[in-house]
Amino acid sequence: MSHDLSLAQSHAFALARTLMVPVTLFRSGDEFGVLPSDELDEDDVVVIHEIDPFDFGPAH
Repeated sequence: MSHDLSLAQSHAFALARTLMVPVTLFRSGDEFGVLPSDELDEDDVVVIHEIDPFDFGPAH
């Protein structure tokens, strides 16, 4: 978990590209977190953004 949104976004993108699965950036309380989308229980979190690695072009 992170208190810095830009750091959480960076980790979310890196995780999506590494695992090649959609990940969800979420807020829980005053912290941000990232999980693979299929593992997230959305009951007690606020979804900020879902990142799909296939929506982006090649890394370089």
